[in-house]
Amino acid sequence: METKPQKLSSRRWRRFKANRRGYYSLILFSLCFVLSLGAEILSNDKPILVSYQGQFYFPLLKAYPETTFGGVFETETDYQDPFVRKRLTSDGNHVLFPPNPHSYDSINLRIRQPVPSPPDGTNYLGTDDRGRDVLARLLYGFRLSVIFAFILTFIGTVIGIITGALQGYLGGRTDLFMQRFIEIWSAMPELYLLIIFASIFKPSVLLLLILLSIFGWMGLADYVRAEFLKGRNLDYVKAAKALGVGNITIMFRHLLPNGMTPVITFLPFRVSGSILALTSLDFLGLGVPPPTPSLGELLAQGKNNIEAWWLSLTTFGVLVGTLILLIFIGEALRETFDPRKV
Repeated sequence: METKPQKLSSRRWRRFKANRRGYYSLILFSLCFVLSLGAEILSNDKPILVSYQGQFYFPLLKAYPETTFGGVFETETDYQDPFVRKRLTSDGNHVLFPPNPHSYDSINLRIRQPVPSPPDGTNYLGTDDRGRDVLARLLYGFRLSVIFAFILTFIGTVIGIITGALQGYLGGRTDLFMQRFIEIWSAMPELYLLIIFASIFKPSVLLLLILLSIFGWMGLADYVRAEFLKGRNLDYVKAAKALGVGNITIMFRHLLPNGMTPVITFLPFRVSGSILALTSLDFLGLGVPPPTPSLGELLAQGKNNIEAWWLSLTTFGVLVGTLILLIFIGEALRETFDPRKV
């Protein structure tokens, strides 16, 4: 027999599935993200499997010197080299490449056109201005953007929940001082700080996470604060205090589950905002260092090479498609958790 929380969860799940646009957006976004997690298998300049002289090799998992396959160099094998390709495909040997035989940082040295080159049978979405495969950089860049957004959203959500919970539950001077701090902190010029830190420190994904995290929690803290201010004077909270239940237990075991509606409904929008933030910084040259795959860097290349339509069009399509899916998911969650429809 289902308990009341289980019945509520089941009812909300059915309501979410009834919103076909949000439900199918969630499925499509999840599918794209799962596929991007296997980017090394889908797009790589190294083979998935090599059968050479009766033995099996797995270049994705281990680096093999060229001498392993009859070459003369002790360095790692270049599997795009015509000599190596001939060795791996002759005399009964076999090689299995990914569907797109290019990695995000591999340069196609056998392009017969000036770079950026248009789509062809070798590079399905063309190359960028350095001869790197656009499809590979889109796939790896999408994965980096989504993972970065997930981590940034998680950090901002945790800080926002803790800050808002303390403000709303304790109230009084604690709430007053923290609100004044938030007002001052939110007035800080975030972009100027990013420019300053980018000029002082070496750009990295970790540095971006830290800088964006110290500003990304304030919006959510306001909603959590409002929920705790509303709930701290309810009868069950007063009863828990009278029974000697600790403040931490009341805050995070009793009040927080009832105040999670704004947190959950805003998650997809926060993820989309994080993706836009990373893309914007990369577009301005303040994001991840090269040759890290980035959607913003591809957009910047498209701006600098207007005639290379495949750079702007494909990147714009991936970015807009991702944001639209997240917005549809967020709208479905907002309708699902609407208290008027419970």
